[in-house]
Formats: sequence, structure tokens, C-alpha cells
Amino acid sequence: MDCWYTLVPSPVGPLLLVRNPAGLAVVEFADLHDGPARAADRGWCEDPPRLAREVAQLDEYFAGRRQTFELDLAPDGTPFQREVWAALLAIPYGATRSYGELARSIGRPHAARAVGAANGRNPLAIIVPCHRVIGTNGTLTGYGGGMARKRWLLAHEGGDLVHPYEEMIRTGAPPRA
Repeated sequence: MDCWYTLVPSPVGPLLLVRNPAGLAVVEFADLHDGPARAADRGWCEDPPRLAREVAQLDEYFAGRRQTFELDLAPDGTPFQREVWAALLAIPYGATRSYGELARSIGRPHAARAVGAANGRNPLAIIVPCHRVIGTNGTLTGYGGGMARKRWLLAHEGGDLVHPYEEMIRTGAPPRA
């Protein structure tokens, strides 16, 4: 299958964007996955103009002018992973959900661990907002891009307080209303 890629700078580090004929297939942190070498190994063609719309929307997001993306998405995954990724897209900008809440939202209340695994396989960082998923107790949990990036993305979307319980955990004081 033909795939085109571009590398773009961002406030959270360089991003590798990959598009195929169906849509955007990959957004990943290029410094974690050796983006240029990976692109060359897979035979992808560098073609920034083919990804101009995706780059423009990411630029708008980072500038605070976009809260949702309007792109054709073509992530490669199992039916269950795609179901989880669709649920991630329903988490509003500036909001967070726990793995349990996400599992319940797809009608699988006992599948929080499987949801977590699917979340970790999300190939469209930022666009499919897996960074908005937190632990049941309100704490930040792992993120494929690293915790510093997750904190930055959540702060970018919602200010200093990531979740009402994070302040309580940090300070011992009840959350502010």
C-alpha cells in the first residue's frame, strides 16, 4: 500500500505523520520511534504536501485554535482496538476519562485492562486523544509518549488542574469546586 509521510516540529517534540490512500494512519513521536529510519524501512515516501491538511490542523490545535480534528482516519487495528479508539474520539477536549469509564462507554464494563491495552496501541497520538485517559483514582497513568508529554497535552487542553482529584492526591486537601 502506498504511504506518504512528513516530519513536523511540535511543542511536544517532532511528530511523524503517515497517510495512506484512506486517510491518516500514524501520528507518533518521531524521537521515540526513530521516525525517519522507520519511514525508510517501510518504503514510505516523504511528501509533505499530501499531509498539509493534517499538519495545518495540528498547528491549529497547538496554537489553541482547534479542539477537534476533521480528518479522514485510517488506523490499522483489530475491531476491538478500533472500537476503543472511537470511544477515545468521544472524550471532549479538556476532559478526562478513566479506563473503567471508557470500558463502560463501549458496553464492556469488565474490560478496563483490555481497554488500556488497546489505548496503548493507538497509532494516532494527539488526534485520537489517548492522553485523556487517567487512572480510576484520578492519577495520571502511563503514556506511550512519556508522562511529561501527557502532562503537557492535558495542561494545554485544560489548564493547570488535570483532574479534580489530582490536587487532592498531591496536597491532601479536598478538590476545589
